Amino acid sequence: MVLFFVAGLLLGLYGQVRAQNLASAQISVISERLAQGAVHSWEYGVRAEALLELNAQTYSVVALGEVFTIAHNIVVARSLSNITGPQPLIADTSAGDPASIGVSVLLANWTGQGALDGLDYAGAAQDQLHYLFQNVSKTKDGAFSHRVDQLQLWSDSVYMVPPFLAYYGVLTQNQTILGEAYTQIRLYRKYLRDTAAGNLWKHIQLGQGVDDGHWSTGNAWAAAGMIRVLGTIQRSSYTSSFKSQQNDLAHWVHEIHGAMYSHINSNGLFYNYADNNTTFYDASSTALLASTVYRLSLLGNIHTYIPLAEQVRKALLASAGTIVSIATTSTMPAPSTTSTALAGTGTTVSGLLHFTPEGWLTPVVNPYSYGVQGSDSPEAQAFILELQAAWRDWVADGAQGANSAREARPHVLMIGVILVLPWLMFVIT
Repeated sequence: MVLFFVAGLLLGLYGQVRAQNLASAQISVISERLAQGAVHSWEYGVRAEALLELNAQTYSVVALGEVFTIAHNIVVARSLSNITGPQPLIADTSAGDPASIGVSVLLANWTGQGALDGLDYAGAAQDQLHYLFQNVSKTKDGAFSHRVDQLQLWSDSVYMVPPFLAYYGVLTQNQTILGEAYTQIRLYRKYLRDTAAGNLWKHIQLGQGVDDGHWSTGNAWAAAGMIRVLGTIQRSSYTSSFKSQQNDLAHWVHEIHGAMYSHINSNGLFYNYADNNTTFYDASSTALLASTVYRLSLLGNIHTYIPLAEQVRKALLASAGTIVSIATTSTMPAPSTTSTALAGTGTTVSGLLHFTPEGWLTPVVNPYSYGVQGSDSPEAQAFILELQAAWRDWVADGAQGANSAREARPHVLMIGVILVLPWLMFVIT
């Protein structure tokens, strides 16, 4: 079997749209802050995902080496516990968050890293899978709990668990596990979608400590998790067997976009709780949700919120001192994109409205206390990298929908046998 790493295999060859954009030096600083701050299970997972999305098009040993290092360190630490059988990749009070690391572990196994370092990546991924099915509590209709100590559903979990199930199912050619990724999303939507609030998702349901509020980051986590599962199904050999599921996923992402963007503020940011103007502004959720707009354009050929996402992205990257005022109507054409990459040095991100000199996105929610404003958030760093990667890929595809909102039927292009791990395309011959 010959393995080819293909950069942008499914993308057309289009000229670059010059736009307000992060410079490579700034991306490096943001990535360094992410590496510095990521110490929890979901932070390892979202860091690996951001690196894959950012670097897949320009494959290099260095780029994927960081992802392999994450997988290596996790599996080494796991092996030192001397625990056998079903178990999470990393011990955690969350039943769902450790699964977010599973994609990097699967990728390490599939690319033969175990032959180089002697680690059992396949066994680690399998134990994580069995832990979800055998050890984690479930609702009567089968939704996995996000917590270990009680049966409870968090919107965050849609980003953590279903993408792992989808990648595992495709890699092992197990259609049942792939289908479970969709089922978990469907069930979480059933419990968390608030039709009385225009389809915003509630944050936490069931058990003690329920949060009926519409946490912006939770809605963004959910949309991003759906996008990843959609991409995996769409560009796998199972695409024709899961047509209705793909349509559902695209519709559900678009549904969250409609719910959330009706609450975007003129400064280009969401409140921490989208429909609660007594909460603080949050650039973290703003960045992640915008990334899913570009991804939905690419995967679903749905461009409704592209003009608004473009305004939001430019607001996030605005120069210090800028007074931002965006049009909050999704159908308004995006402003002209003529500015060049933003200035920066190799160690700082200077002169940007929503970044500290050290390169941290701001303002952001405290990732360890969701009702409190924080700083130096690793997940926020990952989100801005995912936004940069999604925008870049959208530009490479011709910047569809940039000047008018429109919606078309989804399209799929298959070349050979294509297996997609997060935005990294492999052709197997």
